This record gives sequence, C-alpha cells and structure tokens, in this order.
Amino acid sequence: MSGPRIHPTAIVAAEAGLDDTVEVGPYAIIGPHVRIGHGTRVGAHAVIEGRTTIGRENEIFHHASVGTIPQDLKYRGEDSELVIGDRNTIREFTTLNPGTAGGGMITRVGDQNLLMNYSHIGHDCQLGHRNIVANGAQLAGHVIVEDWVVVGALVGIHQFVKVGESAILGAGAMVSQDVPPFCNATGDRAVLHGLNLIGLKRRNFAADLVRDLKRAYRLVFRSGLKLADAVKRARTEVADSREVTHFLAFIEASERGVCR
Repeated sequence: MSGPRIHPTAIVAAEAGLDDTVEVGPYAIIGPHVRIGHGTRVGAHAVIEGRTTIGRENEIFHHASVGTIPQDLKYRGEDSELVIGDRNTIREFTTLNPGTAGGGMITRVGDQNLLMNYSHIGHDCQLGHRNIVANGAQLAGHVIVEDWVVVGALVGIHQFVKVGESAILGAGAMVSQDVPPFCNATGDRAVLHGLNLIGLKRRNFAADLVRDLKRAYRLVFRSGLKLADAVKRARTEVADSREVTHFLAFIEASERGVCR
C-alpha cells in the first residue's frame, strides 16, 4: 500500500501518524505528535505542531499555523491537545492553539467549520459544528461557540464568553458577554438586535417555531421584567420546544451575563 503523498520539500517527523490518503504540500512542517486522518490535505508552508489530532477530509490551506503553543503566559509546557474533527476548512494564516492546564488541556473544533483567513482560535476554545468564523475574527482563550454560529469579520470575543447556537455576530463586534442562541449581536460593546432570522430561515425553521422564539425573546429582553422573572414567565407562556428550552436555559445559566 502506498503511503501519504508528501511533497519532497515538506518536513514530516518520522513519528507523525498520517493516514495513507493524506496529502502534504511544499514546505509544510508536521511535528512528531501530530495525527492526521483520511483524506485531509495540508497546504504549502502550513505548520502543524504539538499534540494535534485532525480528523477526516479536512482542508488546511497554505501558511496556516495549527497546534503551536498557547499564547498564554501561564502555559508551562504541559502536554495539552488540539483536537479537530472532520471536513473543516482552515484557510490561509489561520491560527489554532492547544489547551492549557487552566482550561481542561484541550482545544476542540468540531465538524464542518469554516475558519477564514487570519482567524484565531485561542487556547481551550470549544467550537461545535458548522460554524463560520470570518476573516480576522479573534477568539480569545476559553471561548465556547455552539453550532451554526456566524462570527463576522474582525470580531473580537473576550475570554470565557459563550456564543449560543445559530447566533450571528456582526462584523467588527466586540463581544464581552454571552450571546444567547438564535440572536443577532453587533457593536462595541456588542448588544442584541433581535433574532438571527436569516440564519433560522437557512436552517428551515418552521414559522411557528420562529414565532415562539420571537415571543420568548420579547418577553426576556423587551418586557422590562427582571431577567429571572422574564425567563420564568416565558417558560409558562411560550410553547415548549427544544429551541425555546435551550434559549431560556442558556440565559439562565450564563455566568458572565448576556448581551442585552
């Protein structure tokens, strides 16, 4: 059986574990603790280091930096990890760092995410599935992004912020508090501008579900009630569904407070 297709100018450590279907472009560098799965392609001049595990059918473009040590002064060389799932697109000059002892030791990226040019995924971040992180967006350490989120160009997300499912962050937003699921947040500092209606339409949410989410949003953020009272009222007045339940539970569980 033939091995991975590695360009003769690439430097791949003998201990690295590459599936036989992996392609490695010119001048790429792959370290000894890296593991790369079926059908993944690594572009020219890309650098993949550290204890990095990459799944199937990912596309890593030229000059990406994957798995280099965390940008955290508290990092002391611990054997932390970066784990990347399947079918992600990691574009030029994107940077991803592994975890730290203070954050669980693992940075995770799920499946089918698009990380555009110059985006940064900091140490101990947890990304779900089908997210878009646009050009120049920066995720500080310990950020959690659920699924189907759109992070606009040049967005900055503060450490420990959580961004809920199907939220959208407008270009240039500076996000220092949690963004509830299905919401639209933008500005410096980011504030809510209703629901991410385009995102919900693209996911083919039924009209009655969108109506219920709108009602829950208005009760929580536009009724003038205290947040805890508004969430309690929404639970009794809005039809129960997975999405409404998640929206309300996310807000109730927020430790940093949510954008308003």
